Amino acid sequence: MRNSRQPSIAIIGSGFSGLGLAIRLKQAGFTELTIFEKADDVGGVWRDNTYPGAACDAPSHLYSYSFEPNPNWSRRFAEQPEILEYLRHCARKYDIRRHVRAGTEVVAADFDVAAGSWTLTLAAGQTATADILVSACGQLSRPAHPDLPGMDTFAGTVFHSARWDHDHVIDGRDVAVIGNGASAIQFVPHVAGRARTLTVFQRQAHWISPKPDYGYPRLRKAVNRRIPLAQKLSRLTVFVWFEGLLNPMLVSPLGRRILSWPVRMWCRWNLRRVDDRELRARLLPSYEVGCNRILTSNEYYDTLNRPNVSLTTSPIERVERQGLVTADGAVHRADTIILATGFRSHDFVAPIRITGSATADLTAVWRERPRAHLGLAVPGFPNFFLMYGPNTNVGSGSIVHMLESQMNYIVGAARQLTRTGYLEVHPKVLERFDDAVQRRLATTVWNTGGCNSWYLAKTAAGPANTNNWPGSMLGYRLRTRRVRRGDYRTAPRIAPLVAAPRDVPEVAGE
Repeated sequence: MRNSRQPSIAIIGSGFSGLGLAIRLKQAGFTELTIFEKADDVGGVWRDNTYPGAACDAPSHLYSYSFEPNPNWSRRFAEQPEILEYLRHCARKYDIRRHVRAGTEVVAADFDVAAGSWTLTLAAGQTATADILVSACGQLSRPAHPDLPGMDTFAGTVFHSARWDHDHVIDGRDVAVIGNGASAIQFVPHVAGRARTLTVFQRQAHWISPKPDYGYPRLRKAVNRRIPLAQKLSRLTVFVWFEGLLNPMLVSPLGRRILSWPVRMWCRWNLRRVDDRELRARLLPSYEVGCNRILTSNEYYDTLNRPNVSLTTSPIERVERQGLVTADGAVHRADTIILATGFRSHDFVAPIRITGSATADLTAVWRERPRAHLGLAVPGFPNFFLMYGPNTNVGSGSIVHMLESQMNYIVGAARQLTRTGYLEVHPKVLERFDDAVQRRLATTVWNTGGCNSWYLAKTAAGPANTNNWPGSMLGYRLRTRRVRRGDYRTAPRIAPLVAAPRDVPEVAGE
């Protein structure tokens, strides 16, 4: 590491995780930080996903930073433009924009053992160095594209929902939507009202509950502004709902037996919106509720009643010039294909090549499956941390709460690095953590519920849950409250750095 007053910190990505970490680091006194953002603006998934109807499925008061509550949310479940503006507001308020290198893509990062620092290679050919490297790319940043025969022969327009083509006119078109997950159920009602015909190609049915959404009246916003406790109570109520009811249903076999039936009935009650009995049967999942993330919508089922909308469950066999052919031999005419096929959620840091102290590429290290201690640290990669890494996703609740736990941990690690130039998690620590996580996951509904979910990665040993945290958000907060010195291999630096202010979390001993 360089002999400077404090460690320099490089953060890749400026979504909820990257921005939040930068804010917390600055509050703790760390100012030598740079956010490398490949796009021209901050915002992450909320900058990229601009499809019609894009909105959050977690209530706004919980899906926001605890240190920056927003009393002016317009509704209970905020929509994409409002969430993006919230992130821009946070960047402005905490003076983060001057730390952002926009339009700068990191393609590789290599740890220099002799220097004790990271060298970043940028897409334009330049390099940058940092003492600490943090990947804040997220699990939902790279769209997944299906490998369908004949796609290159299609004469119409194709785009992914996460890269919405706003120049393409939907009006009067024959539209095919491949996929019916969280994004599709939001934009399909908007597209159906404009397209001549719309065909939804359902890969598997989903449990969809009513969405308890509503606009906040002016009085509610005024109360939030003048009585901050009111908004905190709203946040706490939502948190308790997720932690006390939904989370046990997902992670505990006993919780499933007790709590799954009312949730299942609630979703089936929502399904009554579909008029056709045969269609309702095709929309009813055959797997346990919660195996996939439970979706919420008050519009999707109603849209399927429209005369210009159809749904097919027969697998797509091939794409032709004028449409799609399914396995049952039916030809579905289309001049527009919208891919609602999710993201490459198991790549984590790809396509960035990250090379650690033993000249090992992280992608190669994770060839079997991605693993990280607390989802944050990987042996052989010193002074490197992940946000929203392996096994830190929540099946219910707010990922922002999990990210704040990670922010606190990384700030604590940065303080440790003011006293030592090297911090590398022990392999045995990762093994113990990963073994415990996988044992707990083995009995969760995600692993045993019978669905095909993005939580499970295909590995040589079979499907493995590389994404979800098999516990509560509070449990993860407690696990990441302190950096345990005994979990890491350290080495003294030549000259100690000046310690950060006292409000930085202290490092706990063994």
